[in-house]
Amino acid sequence: MLTKQEKSQIIDDFETHGGDTGSPEVQVAMLTQRINSLTDHLRVHRKDHSSRRGLLKMVGARAALLKYVGGKDVKRYQQIISRLGLRK
Repeated sequence: MLTKQEKSQIIDDFETHGGDTGSPEVQVAMLTQRINSLTDHLRVHRKDHSSRRGLLKMVGARAALLKYVGGKDVKRYQQIISRLGLRK
């Protein structure tokens, strides 16, 4: 779970204009932060299958957003994955 401070920090770092909370950059960054925290949780609680399902859904949503951005603007896509340290 992200705290208000973590959310506002992510939004400040990835917003494209003032007050931007819905751009793909912000959404992917938020999902990445949630995925990372849930991955740490699952390392400790290996049998938590409901959380694992939620993790897989989040990974799929992030992949869909990245696919959307990659289809619209490849330069933005490359910038997002390099800033977040994702593959490729």
